[in-house]
Amino acid sequence: MTFRDFVSISTGNLWRMKLRAFLTVSGVIIAIAAFVAMLSFGAGMQRNVSEQYEKLDLFNTMQVYPPGDAQPTDTMPPAILDARAVAAISDLPGVKLAYPFDDFDLTANISDTELSISAQALSVEAMNTKAYSHFAAGSAFESDCAKEAIVTEQFLHLLNIGKADSLIGDTLIISVSVASIDSGIVHIIPKMDSTLKERIKEIHFDSLIHAAYTKRIVRRELGNAMMRFLDGFLNAKAVLRDTLIIRGVMEGGQGGMMRIKPVIIPTATAERFSYGGMSDNPADLFAALQSGNLLGTGDEAGGRFYPKVTVNLDPNITYTSARDSIKAMGFRTFSYAEQFAEMQKFFIYFDMGLGVIGLIALITASLGIVNTMVMSIIERRREIGILKSLGADERDIRLLFLAESGLIGSIGAVFGIIFGWVITRAASLVIKVIMEKQDIPEMDLFALPPWLILTALLFGLLVSLAAGFYPASRAARVDPVEALRTE
Repeated sequence: MTFRDFVSISTGNLWRMKLRAFLTVSGVIIAIAAFVAMLSFGAGMQRNVSEQYEKLDLFNTMQVYPPGDAQPTDTMPPAILDARAVAAISDLPGVKLAYPFDDFDLTANISDTELSISAQALSVEAMNTKAYSHFAAGSAFESDCAKEAIVTEQFLHLLNIGKADSLIGDTLIISVSVASIDSGIVHIIPKMDSTLKERIKEIHFDSLIHAAYTKRIVRRELGNAMMRFLDGFLNAKAVLRDTLIIRGVMEGGQGGMMRIKPVIIPTATAERFSYGGMSDNPADLFAALQSGNLLGTGDEAGGRFYPKVTVNLDPNITYTSARDSIKAMGFRTFSYAEQFAEMQKFFIYFDMGLGVIGLIALITASLGIVNTMVMSIIERRREIGILKSLGADERDIRLLFLAESGLIGSIGAVFGIIFGWVITRAASLVIKVIMEKQDIPEMDLFALPPWLILTALLFGLLVSLAAGFYPASRAARVDPVEALRTE
């Protein structure tokens, strides 16, 4: 018999037992739909992550952090992530751009509304990267010294403003409290008050000839001096103000992968807010003490200390070479490409777990195929006997029943894929409504890539053929004489 004969006879047999065939095919449809819907969710999550990485160019982005806690065996001083380090990283082969994460807290006044928020300083070069090039309205500032600011959609949310373009051109008054090394040093000098007089009276000058007593007094006074310095540095802050024009509104905000602050200011404009050589972050103070650059000013190279530096790499080179060079400088690195590789492993296991659940449903549906085919053998013993008497051998009978089970699986797989797609579309609409009510950025959590369609077709066909193998073998062993005599 030819392939056409197998298909024709199989179709005719299934059509004669419509109800049974319909129920069996329905089981396969439901199983394939569940299989497709589950894997579609995993594929959708992976696609969203990949698109986000592409949108922000994270595959070519690396974060550099200061070294961790020094080990007791370390003999070299820890590397300092300052302007000199940023320049050295920029000169590494394969590095297109390196810029620091320079953030500070400020008070923003706009339209009679005052907000206490965070801001960051960025150069025009950094603003031209993919990570900062997605605007809901307006555009980036033109120069590093422009009296302009970029705000994010998070800033609009804090002001309860819906339209992004409504703030373009508005005046933004910012106030920053900055720490001053000078104020800390001034506070070291004790005031001639009663407290100082009492401490002087407590000193036994005739005991200063004893080294132990002298050391105790010196340690006490140095400790008091350090406390006065910290009090002056952290509490006697200067307040600086500036007036900026809002030039653009950037998509996203602090919750994204790049953790963009609500307000972005040009680097040269933001420099005056680092009066005293550092921000009021105590980490800067301790880093300055550790490096011996406590009295350095912000104008000196290397006078600022950064919590991290973002590095944009040449896409034509591997990130491992730049990573190894930066680690050799003594810094820690975080590569988004490495993170994505780990996430891909997770998605593989995640898809396998979802696939196993769908496969269990498909195996359950295959039991219905076995039942249908076994019942068909019992009902068609005379037909099998006639076919064998006309010259059909066991191979032909086996292929005939395998063709029937394969046809059931193929029809079920095709309609199951369609049904699964309909389920994912309905679920996606419901999820989008929920996201909209909760002010969550809309995204499609389901995807139906070509590989998933081919996998569903293949699994539907293979499972149905496996389910039809036993009935087909049983039908092939039917004795034509006994079959005709029984009828």
